[in-house]
Amino acid sequence: MAYTDWSEHGLCRTANPDDLFVEGAAQNRAKTLCSGCGVRTECLAYALDQRIEFGVWGGATERERRALLRRRPTITSWRRLLETARVEHGCIRDATAAVSQAS
Repeated sequence: MAYTDWSEHGLCRTANPDDLFVEGAAQNRAKTLCSGCGVRTECLAYALDQRIEFGVWGGATERERRALLRRRPTITSWRRLLETARVEHGCIRDATAAVSQAS
């Protein structure tokens, strides 16, 4: 699968993009769409690697992604880190938990 092919399989592909690029409490509603998504980890890794500043990606808000980037400034490939964590820790649905466990 190419690095961006995952997006064709995301649950959000049929959602209104305006629902994913929201502020405040509405972000928690947007994150619920991600909870059952099969490409959540790939989505989060993409947003982290590309330093995407806005929207909910992979079940993480921009604030949560900034925190991950600050906590792990030496990571050069979030994709590689999250894929490795998924292999080492089994099929972890919550990629943020995988990063915490890999620390």
